[in-house]
Amino acid sequence: MKLPRDISGRHLVRSLCRQWGYRQVHQVGSHIILQTDLPEHHRLSVPDHTPLRLGTLISILRAVAQAKKVDREAILNSL
Repeated sequence: MKLPRDISGRHLVRSLCRQWGYRQVHQVGSHIILQTDLPEHHRLSVPDHTPLRLGTLISILRAVAQAKKVDREAILNSL
């Protein structure tokens, strides 16, 4: 699946919180800190930029896929 080029950090945060069990812990400047405890503890920083840079998006998707033990495509389909 092709990566979306116009996704904002705020949209990605909403999607991760709603569908992947993350919750917003706090915000430091323009970076939103997310956390989940299932299946294991994982913290993640998402920049609140519009649009997210492609490398940043790839890195975030890779970290979430590894923490949740799912394929990156499953996360992309939920966006």
